[in-house]
Formats: sequence, structure tokens, C-alpha cells
Amino acid sequence: MSDGTPAQGPAAGNSRAVTSDQAAPHPRLGRVLARHRARASERPWPAHAAAALAPLLDRLGSDTRPLVLDSGCGTAESTAWLAAHHPDALVVGIDQSAHRLARAAALPANALAMRARAEDVWRLVRERGWPVAAHYLLYPNPWPKQRHLMRRWHAHPAMADLVALGGTLELRTNWRIYAEEFARALAWWCAVPASVVPWAPSRAASAFERKYLASGQSLYRVTAALPPPRRRATR
Repeated sequence: MSDGTPAQGPAAGNSRAVTSDQAAPHPRLGRVLARHRARASERPWPAHAAAALAPLLDRLGSDTRPLVLDSGCGTAESTAWLAAHHPDALVVGIDQSAHRLARAAALPANALAMRARAEDVWRLVRERGWPVAAHYLLYPNPWPKQRHLMRRWHAHPAMADLVALGGTLELRTNWRIYAEEFARALAWWCAVPASVVPWAPSRAASAFERKYLASGQSLYRVTAALPPPRRRATR
């Protein structure tokens, strides 16, 4: 599973709007979510996960500040932006691409960026019972073709771990259907109110947001206050 971050491009206004063969929320979304709940993931930890998550284990083992996650952080520009807006928290940027993370600038002392699969981090944080104050998914890859539904975060098995982390969850996207499906999935998983609202920030949080704004694209935002987490039993 991709971490959801498209390849980083220039910030100029040259970004095309999302095109899709899907004109409304996917009709199979509910069935996919029900199947994920019925078949709760019991997959073993992949061999690569321990090494990838070691920096996070070391840091969280001694850091008692609230945890903020920036999943699919790309070059970690958004991680630095979030660190400034959450000065009393530890902000962790997660991305699967070493190439993108190699382009990250120096981060504030209350932030770190790590190469890992977002779904592995969510599972680890859930199983360890670390409280998450806020979680951001800023412009994940929309996978707009109908046949790619299950590559979208809200239709992925890892959504069960994501919603179980608690805290304030925020999604931003430039595809309204993705936002609508995400809001429906939140309501399905944990019955929290979540609505899709147009998003026009006064200052971009990342190169993607800056590029989309410069291109005149419509942006959308979904926020939700998730229920307090319950630690999942490990095997």
C-alpha cells in the first residue's frame, strides 16, 4: 500500500484537477467497510517494520508530550508547519519515500520525519496505547479510478487502526468524492459527525496545497473528533 503521497512537484500553478470514471461516492464502499470489520486484520508484523519503526519507539519511549501525526508527509514541509502550530506536541511525519524525505529541510526540535508505512505506524501506536492528540492526512493520493477503491485510505483495512487512535482527525483533498467517502467511512466506523467543507487556507501548509491553490483548484476538508482510544490486544 502506498503511503498516499503523490510525487512531489513544483509549487507553480500547473496542477491538473482530479479526473475519474466515478461521479459519486463508490457504491461498494459500505460493503468494503463491512468486510474489513468482519475480517479484522491479524496479519503478522512484516519483517521490515521493526527497523523502520525503531526511531519512533526510541523517541516515544522517553517523550511524554502529546503526539501529532502527519501521515504522508512528503518532504516534511507540512510536518514543520504542524510543529509550529503544535509547539507543545511531538509531531511525527511519516512517508514511505526515501527520495521525498531526503529533500526535507531541518525540522524544529519538536518534530521528526521517518520513513515507514503509515499503516504500520498506526498499528504500532494503537497497540502501544499512545494517545494521539491530532492526526493529519494532507492530500493523500486519491486513486480516482473506480477499480482502485481499496487503495484509498478510507477503504483500506488500516482504517480500523486509524479511527482507533483517537484525537482530532483532519483530511484535506482536492477531490470532493474522496472527501465524501472519507466522511462516510468515519460515520460508519465510529458514528462521529464529519462533514465536507470547502477549504481555502490563507497560507498553504505544503507544496501540494500551494500548487493546488495556484492552479485554482477547489479544495475540501473533513475534520472529526474521534472517540478516545481503546488499546487493542496484541497476539
